[in-house]
Amino acid sequence: MFSPFQKDLADCSINELENKVIELSRKYHMSMNAQVQDQIATFLDIYKVELHTRIAQQALKNQNNGNKDLDNLIKVS
Repeated sequence: MFSPFQKDLADCSINELENKVIELSRKYHMSMNAQVQDQIATFLDIYKVELHTRIAQQALKNQNNGNKDLDNLIKVS
């Protein structure tokens, strides 16, 4: 999803993204206006996609680092 009003999320940490998802979810459920809920849902989707992407990248990075540590333990002669 894309919104021209969305700031660049590259500077946000994972913790900040999680907090924003919680805040937007709370606001979504507080609102009784369907149009407002649609707008909030757009931003909520943007933040969730970014959060999941960052978590997946971090897990992949940790997995790759774990494999390098194991490679150093194996001595092949």
